[in-house]
Amino acid sequence: MKYLDLFEIKKKIEIIDVGAAAIAEIPIYKKLIEMGLANLNAFEGDERQSDKLKKEYGENIKLFTEFLFDGSNQKLYLSSPESGMTSLLKPNEKTLNFFNGFGGFVKTEKIENVKTEKLNDIKNLPLIDFAKMDIQGSELTVLKHGLEKLKNCLAIQLEVPFVCLYENQPSLGEIDVWMRSNGYIPHCFLEIKKWSITPTIFNNDVRYPGNQLLESDIIYIRDPFRFELLDNEQLKKFIIISHYCFKSVDFAVYVILELEKRNILPKDSFKQYISNVKKFI
Repeated sequence: MKYLDLFEIKKKIEIIDVGAAAIAEIPIYKKLIEMGLANLNAFEGDERQSDKLKKEYGENIKLFTEFLFDGSNQKLYLSSPESGMTSLLKPNEKTLNFFNGFGGFVKTEKIENVKTEKLNDIKNLPLIDFAKMDIQGSELTVLKHGLEKLKNCLAIQLEVPFVCLYENQPSLGEIDVWMRSNGYIPHCFLEIKKWSITPTIFNNDVRYPGNQLLESDIIYIRDPFRFELLDNEQLKKFIIISHYCFKSVDFAVYVILELEKRNILPKDSFKQYISNVKKFI
């Protein structure tokens, strides 16, 4: 029996990944794509990354090449494809040089002029259920100009900085205030990245961390104290996303109980769920 046989959904989960280049990590939504539970809408304006994405996902990806921002003309600061540090924001040399190795690692190889688009204006893009954004400082601007496409969004994964590596990059505090004011609360950190401060190097490895916080991927979830705003189908999708993407069994149970209260699921469905995922708890 599959863990989530109880929660059959009518339509696939719509995922958006902005800055979708798979540099080093396996996206937390990948299992949903592999299981046929979700559609992937990927944005990657850096054409150097397109072939890799198509090879990874094949027919399971709808690839958009627009640069998402605020619809204005911007400069694109191109770093090496392997660095994952290409940005619409200018790298801040002072803060980059604070960390070991970053001065050369984030070196701008080329500057191009690009026309950006607002997320709300993208045609052929469905309303989104789960969003992931890793776009080197442009996340908050994209969010502000994407509220219509994200109006049904249940969870958002964002890369947030503890130290801003780009000029005019919003801090974690600014992002958090905006997210809370738009109906989300922080749920968990996926990874907290630390780095060593120049010139001290540990174990002869510039990547070996010291104590200084650098950045993290954080999950925000739709306010669980306002479930009256979500319909039954959204709650079922929320369970699936919580289970497969960030393995939050306790939150999945919390949502299951809401569906039990609505008489959508049989009483004690949460116990059946727990019995099938007990290896996680």
